[in-house]
Amino acid sequence: MNFKAFAFACAATALSALPATAADLRMLSSWPENQAYTANVVTPLIEKIKELSGGEISITVSGPDVVPAFEQLEPVQAGVFDLLFTHPAYHIGTASIGLGVEGTRADPALRRSSGVIDTLDAYYQTLGLKAIAVAPVGSVAFNFILRDPITGYPSLEGRKIRGTQTYNPVIEGAGASPVILPMTDIYSSLQTGVIDGAGTTLIGIAEKKWYEVSNYLSRPKFGTVGLFVFMNLDSWDSLTPEEQEIITKAAMAIEMDSTERFDTLAAEEEAFLIEQGMELTEFAKEDADKVEQIFSDGAWATARITGGDFAEKMHQQAEEAGLLQ
Repeated sequence: MNFKAFAFACAATALSALPATAADLRMLSSWPENQAYTANVVTPLIEKIKELSGGEISITVSGPDVVPAFEQLEPVQAGVFDLLFTHPAYHIGTASIGLGVEGTRADPALRRSSGVIDTLDAYYQTLGLKAIAVAPVGSVAFNFILRDPITGYPSLEGRKIRGTQTYNPVIEGAGASPVILPMTDIYSSLQTGVIDGAGTTLIGIAEKKWYEVSNYLSRPKFGTVGLFVFMNLDSWDSLTPEEQEIITKAAMAIEMDSTERFDTLAAEEEAFLIEQGMELTEFAKEDADKVEQIFSDGAWATARITGGDFAEKMHQQAEEAGLLQ
């Protein structure tokens, strides 16, 4: 279904149908129910909200089969859905500021106490959204899967590596050329040698069976990923203070738990990949020493594209709190 046709056909009904109570909120998710991000952030968040509310607040989740991930911001802004579970890269053209959070250490408590999340929230409120949660996908997020080992410096010199705006600066900094490819084409492109490797999170390589067409995992791991939960601002304002407090407490609890939860999943996946024959290969020291700085600088450069003064304030708050990578 074409989203715009869907959204505008529903707009009049949706805008008049914001929940009078928080009994049944509607969430749109960028990932299906059985995907690791949903299972380890959304599912426990819903359970925690249900627990704290005594079952008075429930959340119904619709996935990308209803609205594609790259088109989900607008229907939540319009009130067709109350909540959105996503990653900022999916709406980077509208609001790139969320990538700035990934230029900080995965410390949810310090992100909040420093004011970084408050500033992020203030920006999204200008778009009609409330920032509810930013859950880290572990303490560290990325590596490269490679067909061949690293043997010199620059570590990826002359290679073609599938990238995204998030980690293209690292690819270029290590001497490689980023290649734009749909994720669905990574397997065949590795298999045929169209690309020499791909940047990827630490979780999901096994599920996609990329270990069948790549042989190495690069080290050190680098960067952070944040999974975001937003709420339509009118829906948020329609809640009672008690209901808002319940959702905020649940969100903070999930943020605190997610680092350890995803670190455990990443360790289990790495062990599985090594059992399947993959090996670790180390960046040259010259690259290893600068990879975090390159990633962080790239994240903040992206945040500033649409973030403007909000992004500058977030960066200052992160720097003063010692959150910068």
